[in-house]
Amino acid sequence: MTTVATNRKAYHEYVIEEQYEAGMVLVGSEVKSLRQHGCSLQEAYARPIGDEVYLIGMHITPYKQATIDAPDPDRVRKLLLHREEIADIVSRCTQRGYTLVPLKVYFKRGWAKVRLGLARQKKKEDKRRKLIERQEMKEARRQLKRHR
Repeated sequence: MTTVATNRKAYHEYVIEEQYEAGMVLVGSEVKSLRQHGCSLQEAYARPIGDEVYLIGMHITPYKQATIDAPDPDRVRKLLLHREEIADIVSRCTQRGYTLVPLKVYFKRGWAKVRLGLARQKKKEDKRRKLIERQEMKEARRQLKRHR
């Protein structure tokens, strides 16, 4: 498994409750561009439209050596999921507060995949508490290091 891009901000902003693996419908030279790590998930999100799920806002930089016209870098891309997964996602996303967030883009056995997380927005208190816990753990490690 070769990781192309990760969305580290998603773990800070959201509580990930469930994860799904989906294939992507790519055109032209987008695969070659992904292999060169030309991908950004910063503003990306997924949304069910009808009985299909689409990835919106993922930027794939155009491949420089492409001979024909490159596709739009920010186009909407269809995701390939099982029917049961799509039904589950549609029912959960219609509930208030749930969002479908891309967590990682990677290659698995030569196929481009995206890991989606069914997420809920974190509250400010949760973010602060997590930050304080991290600082306390750092300080504890320092103290242990000093005493050794």
